[in-house]
Amino acid sequence: MSLIEVSHVSKEYEVLVPRQGARNVLKNIFCPDKKKVSAVNDVSFRIHAGELVGFIGENGAGKSTTIKMMSGILFPTAGNIAVAGLCPYRKREENARNIGVVFGQRSRLNWDLPMMDSFELYKEIYQIDSNVFRKNVDRFVEMLRMQDFYHTPVRQLSLGQRMKAEVALSLLHEPPILYLDEPTIGLDVMAKQQIREFIKERNRLEGTTTILTSHDMKDLDCVCQRIIVLAKGSIIFDGSIERFKKEHAKEGVSDIEDMVRNIYEENVFTEDAGCSKVE
Repeated sequence: MSLIEVSHVSKEYEVLVPRQGARNVLKNIFCPDKKKVSAVNDVSFRIHAGELVGFIGENGAGKSTTIKMMSGILFPTAGNIAVAGLCPYRKREENARNIGVVFGQRSRLNWDLPMMDSFELYKEIYQIDSNVFRKNVDRFVEMLRMQDFYHTPVRQLSLGQRMKAEVALSLLHEPPILYLDEPTIGLDVMAKQQIREFIKERNRLEGTTTILTSHDMKDLDCVCQRIIVLAKGSIIFDGSIERFKKEHAKEGVSDIEDMVRNIYEENVFTEDAGCSKVE
């Protein structure tokens, strides 16, 4: 049985279309024109417990929107999502206990307090057993090499240090599912590698199902077993890293980033025709 099931999910937004000219200022305020924009279009996939899945796509492809619907932050316009048997956007509190979430540089750490105090606050919010909390804090601090800044106010931490703390914070309550949206953006090579190794280690030790979006293809190549490629809100590839490399490697191309570039070049996307899908 799948841990996460996404079935024919679509998401549309209404956006304002301002009229041009000074005479239309009041109309833009009181009766603005609107149009619907499709962010995700009829997306379906299943993720089994323990999988490491990467989401690839250009900006605006629908990666973050899909992750936010799976985490319960957004609700779909159409279709259904089940996460550990729950509808994430209808059972938000129950769903929150099953997931850990890191959204890029949107911090959940208290800016004015040391990292350890944010961890303690998180312990109370999620009612984490004291022994489990102490065990996880000690292990995470060691694995992510956070000893030197564990007692430092968050505002004094570097970006790499903050992101390590964010990833650790998201796993303190031992969720079976981890969503990571651009967790290594802007980080140096060493910090990226430490976070990658930490994610893989948690999967090996705890079987944590991880869904990762990143523009750094090395994140996906090092961490993920399976990748899903989106373009204009539709899936154009869903399969193993090995299959992706086999099908999209060209002569002289061995880097996964170049392969992703090739798959976009091979598929022609238009507003009318939509997206070609690779089964």
